[in-house]
Amino acid sequence: MNKTSFAQAQPVSFTGCHDNILRGEIYRGDTGKPPVLLAHGGGQTRHSWKGTAAQLAAAGYTAVIIDQRGHGDSDWQPDGFYDFAHFAADLREVASQLFAQFARRPVIVGASLGGIAALLAEGEDHGHDHFSAIVLVDITTRLRREGVEKILGFMGEKANEGFASLEEAADAIAAYLPHRPRPQSLDGLAKNLRRGADGRYRWHWDPAFIRRAGPDADFQAHNSRMDAAARQVAAPLLLVRGRESELVSEADAAHLLSLIPGAQYVDVSGAGHMIAGDRNDVFTDAVMDFLRKLPAPRAQNTP
Repeated sequence: MNKTSFAQAQPVSFTGCHDNILRGEIYRGDTGKPPVLLAHGGGQTRHSWKGTAAQLAAAGYTAVIIDQRGHGDSDWQPDGFYDFAHFAADLREVASQLFAQFARRPVIVGASLGGIAALLAEGEDHGHDHFSAIVLVDITTRLRREGVEKILGFMGEKANEGFASLEEAADAIAAYLPHRPRPQSLDGLAKNLRRGADGRYRWHWDPAFIRRAGPDADFQAHNSRMDAAARQVAAPLLLVRGRESELVSEADAAHLLSLIPGAQYVDVSGAGHMIAGDRNDVFTDAVMDFLRKLPAPRAQNTP
């Protein structure tokens, strides 16, 4: 498969539910196919999707990658509006704006936080279909406290202090993800960090986000809410799980599939929670195969 050059991406922006600006990039493909919106996980940026977006465009799909609120180049929220409901409402707004441009409801690919937001956006807005299909990336309706605490612990450890250099940040990531080969270049890592006036590198997201996403959340209430949302989803759905995931077990995957009749499932070996970073080739192939098998789109009404 020929890969589209990253240089073909064009800047794009959307307005979220609080008139916040969500910035990203668009890789234009065949307008006869539904656009594919990719929403990253907590603490990531749109750059985690670049390889997948380029391959989607090479296959004729228009791929849109955005920084979610409080992440990357998108607006931070001075009032700390980082509840899951806010991320979900943003995705509804982006879906509506994409529909206005392409006259087709987008496919949503949501990793972790992006997947939670996608399920809530679709499942809690009864009577409105925002997405033509959904891909959940290592996230189900169940959050496991131990996995969440591990992830948030890593994210929060240096959130305020930052790192003295890119190499120090790379060392921290290598210790956290020992199974992932260390990249030869730090250019990709640099896009997930911002350099402050003091010369130190900090993650490219609002520290207030991690405080809102802390492990003191009511996990039982969250899981019940997500179950209820999933039961309302009628769009075709694919779950892609990392076999070594610290957040999603096989039982969690089976539970989600029981809630959504016809949902599909791919288990990726050699990948943890960050599937797109661990095994991007296998992940992208799974998404492409799912997209190719979707029913031909029909005329669609406004979402």
